[in-house]
Amino acid sequence: MAGFDDPGVFFSDSFAIDEQQDDQQLTRTFAQKKFKEFIREYHEDGLSFRYRDDLRKHYNMGQYWLEVDLDDLRNYDDQLADHLIKHPSEYLPLFELAAKEMADEVTKPRLEHENEIQDIQIMLKSDAHPIKVRDLKSDHMSKLVKISGIVISSSSVRAKATHLTIQCRSCRNFVPNIAVRPGLEGYALPRRCNTDQSGGVKCPLDPYFIVPDKCKCVDFQILKLQETPEAVPNGEMPRHMQLYCDRYLTEKVVPGNRVTIMGIYSIKKQAKIGRDNVTVGIRKPYLRIVGIELDSEGPGRSARSTVSSEEEEEFRHLAARDDIYQAVANSIAPSIYGSEDIKKAIACLLFGGSRKRLPDGLVRRGDINVLLLGDPGTAKSQLLKFVEQIAPIGVYTSGKGSSAAGLTASVIRDPSSRNFIMEGGAMVLADGGVVCIDEFDKMREQDRVAIHEAMEQQTISIAKAGITTTLNSRTSVLAAANSVFGRWDETKGDENIDFMPTILSRFDMIFIVKDQHDEQRDTTLAKHILQVHLNAIQSTSNNNGEIDLNLLKRYINYCRCKCGPRLSDAASEKLKNCYVRMRGGAQIYERENDKRINIPITVRQLEAVIRMSESLAKMSLSPFAVESHVDEALRLFQVSTLDAAMSGNLTGAEGFTPNEDQEEVRQVETQLKRRLAIGSQVSEQRVIQDFLKQKFSDRAIRTVLHIMLRRGELEHRMQRKVIFRAR
Repeated sequence: MAGFDDPGVFFSDSFAIDEQQDDQQLTRTFAQKKFKEFIREYHEDGLSFRYRDDLRKHYNMGQYWLEVDLDDLRNYDDQLADHLIKHPSEYLPLFELAAKEMADEVTKPRLEHENEIQDIQIMLKSDAHPIKVRDLKSDHMSKLVKISGIVISSSSVRAKATHLTIQCRSCRNFVPNIAVRPGLEGYALPRRCNTDQSGGVKCPLDPYFIVPDKCKCVDFQILKLQETPEAVPNGEMPRHMQLYCDRYLTEKVVPGNRVTIMGIYSIKKQAKIGRDNVTVGIRKPYLRIVGIELDSEGPGRSARSTVSSEEEEEFRHLAARDDIYQAVANSIAPSIYGSEDIKKAIACLLFGGSRKRLPDGLVRRGDINVLLLGDPGTAKSQLLKFVEQIAPIGVYTSGKGSSAAGLTASVIRDPSSRNFIMEGGAMVLADGGVVCIDEFDKMREQDRVAIHEAMEQQTISIAKAGITTTLNSRTSVLAAANSVFGRWDETKGDENIDFMPTILSRFDMIFIVKDQHDEQRDTTLAKHILQVHLNAIQSTSNNNGEIDLNLLKRYINYCRCKCGPRLSDAASEKLKNCYVRMRGGAQIYERENDKRINIPITVRQLEAVIRMSESLAKMSLSPFAVESHVDEALRLFQVSTLDAAMSGNLTGAEGFTPNEDQEEVRQVETQLKRRLAIGSQVSEQRVIQDFLKQKFSDRAIRTVLHIMLRRGELEHRMQRKVIFRAR
């Protein structure tokens, strides 16, 4: 039984922990040394030391940051780059310390008052493919990720402490230089004072307070990112991600910018909801930004800023084609039969004219706006959907479901900070692209007025809740609307158009789309639609236009970025003479018909023809718009806006001439006003029967009643059986 009562010896090796900590410290020191060597030694073809020179240049200019490409770091040391991607919170501060030490070396000798070296911020970028916001899972937590999206709101720039100094209220003892973790994590103050009070009174609970004067702070900003429309599955809401950026990454983007973000996927405490603390262990994710790339040269553009030499060569060959204009027009919605002029107008809208900044600071827009007005069933909405897909940036919205704030910008209260923040609407998010507004006639008048400024000045001014600012809205507007009567009524003339001249003059081209009855055309259209439905895959591949869809999208983007044509002298002289003739023709029409046309011919229409001429030149990458471009632009303007402006012409409608018809309407209106006093009411059927006995036409009587009802002079009462004279 020897050893029965031996309890044995149990011990803990406290030195093993120290050895582990020493190994960890050794790894950190080694990593910092390798980062420093990378900045010092990395070169391109032995000619220039890229990061060392950038660091010296930025430091001497007072900009204490350095942008590092992860691909360069991976080429230098693959293992080091892997550690940085997997453990960025641990290795990024080491990288910044190494950059600070390197800045000390490369900036010597310095002036006497510049002995203190400033902290350097490391910004990262990568050519890796970004992942979707909805694909971020718990596996990515605390790792370096790259996502893309649209910035929809941004907070004001505020200060965050990086090193705190706290003081005890009781014993007045300071605890200096307490490091605070970066990001949206706070710092919990100690509950008790650790100062040795030998024989004295103990400090109370929670004695510490922060000393602001002795804290070191940095700027930070909160952004809200929404995933791109093309990344949202059908029928789902776009998801959002909160972003935190600090120091030199603040004030880099504004709402509406399309960006690619490199950041650390982090978590923060979730605010308590209600009394029950049900959020234990649940954290809310956010992204701590370490690199921002705008996806374009101009804000809002979604294309790649770099084009390979092979692509550029392909674009040059495409532009050199004689039939490039017709080929682009044929490629616009090839599954939709007919509407050649409308497709050509949409081609002009996609390429756009040249934006001009005048010497006095004013800017003339280069984007083209088009309105499709007419019968249902004429593929207006399908054209809008196609443009949304092919435009560099496309936003589709319906007039009935759109408000003024949803189209322009809204000011909302941030639930966390309780401050007012601004969120950009559809026309801000589509900056650099196209906004497609369907059911334009169903919008409320006050909502339609809200986009006046966005359509002409291409800015959106906000003055709400203490926020006064101007947002860019450099977009083209493609709108579709129906007639007042549902279908276009030839006998009603310009009564079909229920828009104010203020909004109509902002559209460069207005097309009246009529569903005309023609046996040969109907037969061809029926065959085309049946072919599409019977052989969907084959017809799509056969009728895919003359240019591939992806190639056309990249070509449009390239032309918009690289080409800004101007009018030649001969073309401008020709355009001047044509404009004077257009104004004269409109004046003669108004004089002959004794009424003003709904769509005025103003200087805006002259600028519209100029923009169309420039867009036609831009399709072939021409530096100047010549007379042939002006001729085609004038033809498009003639078949669209001018024809719509003269739509009040009733010649040939049931045997009436315009003058006879207007004279009859005028007589009916005069008699009705004389016989029906203000404040009186009478049966509508009785009025119609009375005028019919006087040999007036039924159409003229109903036209007068409709006009007076629209003006507010008459009102319907008693289930529309009685009309009341209001004024």
